[in-house]
Amino acid sequence: MDKNPFSLTGRHVLVTGASSGIGRAIAVESSRAGARVTVLGRDQNRLAQTLSALEGDGHEMNALDLNHADALERMVLGLDGVDGVVHAAGITRTAPAKFISQDDFQEIMSVNVQAPMELTRQLLQHKKINKAASLVFISSVVGGIMPYKGQGVYAASKGALSAYAKVLALELSARKIRANSISPAMVRTRLLDSVNIDAATLDADEQRYPLGYGTPEDVAWAAVYLLSDASRWMTGSNLVIDGGVTLT
Repeated sequence: MDKNPFSLTGRHVLVTGASSGIGRAIAVESSRAGARVTVLGRDQNRLAQTLSALEGDGHEMNALDLNHADALERMVLGLDGVDGVVHAAGITRTAPAKFISQDDFQEIMSVNVQAPMELTRQLLQHKKINKAASLVFISSVVGGIMPYKGQGVYAASKGALSAYAKVLALELSARKIRANSISPAMVRTRLLDSVNIDAATLDADEQRYPLGYGTPEDVAWAAVYLLSDASRWMTGSNLVIDGGVTLT
């Protein structure tokens, strides 16, 4: 029987933002595909819940803030080589451009852009990314494809991630390391709680989606595809998963 190209058996996958939402779903689905998973997040209790939901053995968790340089370096130095990295951590704020504060700007850019770039830098410098590994960045359709009012800084941060993935794809191709991004449209996660939109408005917005809003698993299955050999000829791409909303 031919090997299943979607299998992650024997691979070590690192997932950030794994304490909830899309990150948790990616960690769980990666484990179901056979991967040994290391989950990262800031909330130790919720991260432990993710760890308990993983299938198989050998999984690990590390509760830390990726913007704390010393803690990040200690984690990277103690890490086994990885065959896949998924950068799923992210935050947002809703505010018109003229009301965006410096604190909001710094926090969003720090979590959404600086943290994944610094983690990638350290993983590369300490030779923790194995040959033919796959790097996956969770971007968003608001990052240059379908803007939403009040999401200026969030959109800029996600657009930066997609651009960064393309640069990595070129720089790391000699070692057959791939880098791609995923741009989901609206997915029902805890992140929706932070955008200050009432349920009626969300329900009306969902009507614009031919297939409705997505679930964390919809994004997770795409991430497993990008982590697996099924996408071995795919790098520097931005995979849009939007329930058809960009068709409307």
